[in-house]
Amino acid sequence: MRLVEFVPPTPHPLWELCPQMGITDVIVKVNPELTGLNDPWKLETLASIVSRLKSAGLTVVGLEGDPFDMTPIKEFGERGTGNGERGMGNGEREEALAHYRELLESMGQLGIKLLCYNFMVGKGWSRSGVREGRGGAKATYFSLKETEKERTSDFGHQASSTEVRSLKSEVLILNHEQVWANYEYFIKAVMPTAEKLGIRMGLHPDDPCLPSLGGYARIFGSIEAYDRAYAIYPSPSNAVTFCQANFKLMLGNGERGTGNGEMLANAARHFGKRIAFIHIRDVEGDKTDFTELFHDQGDVDQFALMRTYREIGLDVPVRGDHVPEMAYDRALTPDGTPGYFTLGRLFANGYLKALLSAVPFSVK
Repeated sequence: MRLVEFVPPTPHPLWELCPQMGITDVIVKVNPELTGLNDPWKLETLASIVSRLKSAGLTVVGLEGDPFDMTPIKEFGERGTGNGERGMGNGEREEALAHYRELLESMGQLGIKLLCYNFMVGKGWSRSGVREGRGGAKATYFSLKETEKERTSDFGHQASSTEVRSLKSEVLILNHEQVWANYEYFIKAVMPTAEKLGIRMGLHPDDPCLPSLGGYARIFGSIEAYDRAYAIYPSPSNAVTFCQANFKLMLGNGERGTGNGEMLANAARHFGKRIAFIHIRDVEGDKTDFTELFHDQGDVDQFALMRTYREIGLDVPVRGDHVPEMAYDRALTPDGTPGYFTLGRLFANGYLKALLSAVPFSVK
């Protein structure tokens, strides 16, 4: 296993700090809103992003997140197929799928063999704000109650009956089987290209892993859902991003004293070599209200879990995930994103380098 870092696609303090930490392999998101470059699926666009990072001594080994607007794929059929208020037509979906396949082709030409993706519909990675954590650090958190209250406030008296009822999960803009149908169509359309090129597409869990959020069903909140996804297209390219905190919340609800470490180890053993990428972090709380912690702070035995990965024989990229904002972070990155400030990443990488060094590849 090797430690990688998730870096912005434009110049950032981490571009200099990563080589100083001995980290030269990186993961990047290529969405135009972040890169300032259109058409990320085109070889010349992706090559220019890779070249930018190479000039800083960094090698792009994987992409993460939606590379462009995935609405036509994920939200196909919303309020009717092309006939509703925001319905997505088949032409838009096919065009987006063609762009996705071209992105995979471009990745293959550049030797990028990992794509961490998700299938969160309507609302992706979601947090409510920050709470004071250890020593006054600002830790990101999620609260379903606050989210529902905010949506109700946003609707006011102009809310449609569908939107109001969707808060109570009585009516969803897209229900679970509709989202499953969209996912199956997507995976059958793109996985043959990934397989041909030897690219592993690691599916990230829903975050938060709730049955629905924002009026849309969420389908990847259980191991059974992952097995269903794999059964659609069994292949080494149909892989898993093992995001520890999300699996902890879906399996043990994040509560202390519930055998979180062993449940995570069993989940890792269940997936085995299907795991293509590992996100390491810990949380406290449950899936409806949780706070993200420093990497050394939670109740999961990270050393024992690392031994499990070695025992399985995994040799995949590993990265630290969300971290609290520390004192002086904003002096380095005034416009940083909560969960992705810089100093907490340095702390996390030191901790993870020690873990990786402490657990030899061959564990008896």
